[in-house]
Amino acid sequence: MVDALSCGMGILVHVLLTAVAVWVSTALPGIDLGEGTTGSRILTLLGVAVIFGLVNAVVKPLVKFFGCLFYLLTLGLIGLVVNALLFMLTGWLAEQLDLPFRVDGFWPAFWGAIIVALTGWVLNVIYDKITDKD
Repeated sequence: MVDALSCGMGILVHVLLTAVAVWVSTALPGIDLGEGTTGSRILTLLGVAVIFGLVNAVVKPLVKFFGCLFYLLTLGLIGLVVNALLFMLTGWLAEQLDLPFRVDGFWPAFWGAIIVALTGWVLNVIYDKITDKD
């Protein structure tokens, strides 16, 4: 029971940290969260964070598996392009689900994916430091 609760809390924390990282990326031109109340914008960010997590959990491993030769040939730099395309896919899926989140093209997605990755990494490091029980 404790493990299930701990796992659920871990997922919730990860979604919240991803939502904050996506929110930071909306400072870029070409990534839009839409208009609305603060509450609706928070719910949109949470929805986009869940979509982003699912895309990264399901699609990214498949792309890495089938594109492993490209990863080797480009010394991993194709990963930047893949992350941008996955961020664009997240924006498209959000629009299909009527969430007011939009990514306008490859370059906003490219820089947005980098910002989400860096922000998420920093937030996870901070969270790990705060929750370290050692």
